[in-house]
Amino acid sequence: MKIVVCIKQVPDTKGGVKFNPDGTLDRAAMLTIMNPDDKAGLEAALRLKDQYDAEVTVLTMGLPKAEEVLREAMAMGADKGVLVTDRVLGGADTWATSQTLAGALRNMDYDLIITGRQAIDGDTAQVGPQISEHLGLPVISYAQNIKVEGDSVIVERQYDDRYHVLKAKMPCLITALAELNEPRYMTPGGIFDACKAEITTWGRVDLKDVEDSNLGLKGSPTQIAKASDKVRKGKGEKFTLDPAEAVGYIMDKLSEKHII
Repeated sequence: MKIVVCIKQVPDTKGGVKFNPDGTLDRAAMLTIMNPDDKAGLEAALRLKDQYDAEVTVLTMGLPKAEEVLREAMAMGADKGVLVTDRVLGGADTWATSQTLAGALRNMDYDLIITGRQAIDGDTAQVGPQISEHLGLPVISYAQNIKVEGDSVIVERQYDDRYHVLKAKMPCLITALAELNEPRYMTPGGIFDACKAEITTWGRVDLKDVEDSNLGLKGSPTQIAKASDKVRKGKGEKFTLDPAEAVGYIMDKLSEKHII
């Protein structure tokens, strides 16, 4: 079995985010981590590797520094890493990103593609299903449990306060929830091997069956009107009142702001 896991290097929001003048994230200036949903998808693939001796390849699109997240994945147990990076791919929205990843996947052999449900820097949950549409594959999203049975996958798909059990023949694509599992840690031996491993790097010319009009910022139909860091609240007021006065003060404030 051959599994490709799409992972993304995302900003570590604990360190704050920074923006370029055009409203896109300044990824080169921020601390980064592996997207949590993607890490759960990677762990699911590694468990299938442990069970079925599957080959796991991790694929990412990003700046050259995104090689770091591939090496982290390989230190966890992935076999190969592929980085898609090119200036013309910068500023991509979900449409252009999914076109790029689909173009890379057309060069690869796979039985199963796993992506995270969504990335914490966008929260759209669009890229995985869009990749499946570009490649003509069945998709099961919001996976909270994955099993393989012969040439099919059986997935518990989260749905409100219950779940659906869905079965699909491979090749297919699954999007994973962070709650799917508890990802393993990198091992010392894995870190050593990952540091020595060769990362395959592809650019625009390596993408198959993708038009230039669907790539990068120019190929992104979604345009950012405005972007900013989280708004910081001003210093509040502090009062020392007895209970009866406190209730009266709160009620007056709620009435003043037309809440009641």
